[in-house]
Amino acid sequence: MRRHWLILLIAVQALCAAIFVWEILASVLGLVSAPISWQILELIEIGAAIGLILGVVLGALALRSATLRSERAEEALRVASGAFMEVLEERFDDWGLTPAERDVALFAIKGMSTQEIAALRETSEGTVKAQTNAIYRKAGVSGRPQLLSLFIDDLMAN
Repeated sequence: MRRHWLILLIAVQALCAAIFVWEILASVLGLVSAPISWQILELIEIGAAIGLILGVVLGALALRSATLRSERAEEALRVASGAFMEVLEERFDDWGLTPAERDVALFAIKGMSTQEIAALRETSEGTVKAQTNAIYRKAGVSGRPQLLSLFIDDLMAN
């Protein structure tokens, strides 16, 4: 519905601008058109000016509305992000993960490789593999995709 109003608004503004441009071009190029009274010409110009002013006002309102929708969407994303972290912490507590396993699990959920996790934690890849296996065992899953799907399922259920 809003899209239709915006299209109509743009069309009205284009028509109003075309009236002014045509009048200027006709004057500059000396184009002769059917004579109309100056009162009617003034009414057309007033209508075109009002149309342009209305377009500016409605455009500003549309911009304000879009900005408010964007801010609400950003806030909802922040809430969802916070909810995701709450779900992570609850699950980590339920599984009894150690602080090191929590770090590894978080990095794994973020999509980091075993090598990247080892580098970030300044430990060996073998240690990270042992920790991820412990995490999968405690979570009752067989790998990263299943681990991630647990959290996605929790968020979709809320």
